[in-house]
Amino acid sequence: MSVTAEPVSAPPAGRTEPDERQIRVDLAAAYRLVALYGWDDLIFTHISARVPGPEHHFLINPYGMLFEEITASSLVKVDLDGKVVEETTYPVNPAGFTIHSAVHDAREDAHCVMHLHTTAGVAVSAQADGLLPLNQTAMLVRGDLAYHDYEGVALNHDERPRLVADLGDKPAMLLRNHGTLTVGNTVASAFLTMYFLERACATQVATLGGGVKIYWPTDEVQALVTKQAQFGRGAIDNLAWKPLIRKLDKIDPSYKD
Repeated sequence: MSVTAEPVSAPPAGRTEPDERQIRVDLAAAYRLVALYGWDDLIFTHISARVPGPEHHFLINPYGMLFEEITASSLVKVDLDGKVVEETTYPVNPAGFTIHSAVHDAREDAHCVMHLHTTAGVAVSAQADGLLPLNQTAMLVRGDLAYHDYEGVALNHDERPRLVADLGDKPAMLLRNHGTLTVGNTVASAFLTMYFLERACATQVATLGGGVKIYWPTDEVQALVTKQAQFGRGAIDNLAWKPLIRKLDKIDPSYKD
């Protein structure tokens, strides 16, 4: 399923603002990294980013391109209703932007919203106890994690207030029986939060599948790690994002096109 709008004239060459250009490059990089880590689900999940300016415009993937194909210039610009505002030959996925638009609209800090359907993320979202404090990574993210009950394919706009209320001011969410979602004030921040969440979920699935008795950290240690998680995230995001970009540049720099 997809929605399109009447094409409008593309902006003259050179009109793209530097800030938007950098956001396009970062967002395209995030799509390529999702593919590189094997987190993609063909064409069916999304990462969106807010474009600077008063128009409340956003960038999202062209529906019909694999994440490994996405480039800065191929990203589709839409308004808060999902209407395409610049000429493109690609549609956008309405189910994808239903979730993203709700978060972008409700959260001023939601410059980037990432949503995935990984095997581990969906598996943990379907477990009644959610993310467990089984490992350091899980303990680092559990205090920042919200939950939203499954209500079917995200086509119903009536669901959006409930999703936003469940997310609150958290940077991460498990969408029950569905997948993972993260929010960041930069693409790097949303990506690194997702990295930690997905890592914690994958480790939980491996741990529970081991068939042996589990060693549980004490409540005191869990509380300490949750407290420690509040320090230095912005610096860590920046430190980790730069080498990830270098890695992409070595593999295939065409995401910048």
